Amino acid sequence: MADTTNDALAAWMSDHQISPGELADAVNDVILDFTGKLGSVSERTVFRWLSGEIRWPQERQRRALETVAELPVTALGFVPRRRRAATPATPPEDPSVHRRRFVGAAAGTAAGAVPLLATSAPRPSRVGTSDVIRLRDSVELLVALDARRGGHTALERASLAGAADALDLQQRPATQRVKGRLFALASDFTATAAWSLIDAGHPVRAEQHLDRALALAGMAQDHEMVMQCWNLRAMLARQCKKYGEAVAAAQAAQATRAARGSRFHASLAHARTAIGLAHAGDNRAALRSLGRAEDALTKADLTEPRATWISFYGPAELHSLTAIVRDLVGDPAEAEAASYRALSSLPKSYRRNRAYTTARLALAQLHQGDAEQACTTSAEIFTIMAGDALPGRMRAVLGDFHRDLITLAPPRVAHEWADRYRTDWSTG
Repeated sequence: MADTTNDALAAWMSDHQISPGELADAVNDVILDFTGKLGSVSERTVFRWLSGEIRWPQERQRRALETVAELPVTALGFVPRRRRAATPATPPEDPSVHRRRFVGAAAGTAAGAVPLLATSAPRPSRVGTSDVIRLRDSVELLVALDARRGGHTALERASLAGAADALDLQQRPATQRVKGRLFALASDFTATAAWSLIDAGHPVRAEQHLDRALALAGMAQDHEMVMQCWNLRAMLARQCKKYGEAVAAAQAAQATRAARGSRFHASLAHARTAIGLAHAGDNRAALRSLGRAEDALTKADLTEPRATWISFYGPAELHSLTAIVRDLVGDPAEAEAASYRALSSLPKSYRRNRAYTTARLALAQLHQGDAEQACTTSAEIFTIMAGDALPGRMRAVLGDFHRDLITLAPPRVAHEWADRYRTDWSTG
């Protein structure tokens, strides 16, 4: 956001992917709930907050901002006019006003409890942008959990609960813009449920969820969500060994408006195409697509805010995908180098991705004939994921590793590896 002096507010808006117009709508919605009269905050008002022209909004606007952001206004960069308490005490919020809380999953999953939407509280009759913001936060929480633990059926259930909540809100009075965003959020939640099953290795239900997510994205007319669905469709088809379909889905992702209008998105679509082509045995085309992915990412602005679903992508993920393509086309040395580059730049919070890339590194080392080092590397996977079962997709890669180990390594090495890791590898 240009010409900004209120960096705290700008940072909060960027983190929550909310535009000035959306924030104005959300504040006005909350003022309506407080007072019975729609607020008068405009997009220009928000720009004046961001520029510092307005350093201390009106009281009702402050109260509404605190409700929307769930933060004191002083934490949003606003400064009182005189020396006094930063803001009048905000009365306790009625639980029916714009509240979407997460609670732990059912007893028995304490070690990795999955947040579920609590929907038992009565809701206001009118739905506004603040509801959209809170549901977006819910999606982000689920994505963070996936990055840490990987896909599992409890994550699927939590995601579907979020989709149901969004669709329930969509039935209530709201502007067409808010209704469209709720459809998009329902698509996002449903696609997250599909991804959790793809990662867990349950393709049939994943396909059903993807069909639903794509339909919801169409109703929302949301190009980001359409691309997300095609990206996941490409991954699912590859998992099911339908390589022609994987390539076609990745090319459909390339054709979306999201990919045509963003080099960043285009890079992911080209990389996904390269994976499908490499599995299909079309090595030259795979390397061409990989080159397009690298070129597009080089030209992309990596500082721009991104939708939550694509937050995993960037140079580290492209290195990881490069490692897969290079190994499949018969260049394991370059695959090993790409894996190391990925591991050196992956965020620490991406635990599942780190373990998966480590599995690909072990495969690349094995394919170069270094079985002892490959076994040592593969042991790191179980340390990285300690405390959680390996997702099905990762266990599939380790299955490939075991089969190649039997073929390429001395029998003693393969037997020792299987005896040591069979329990951790084969259960989940």
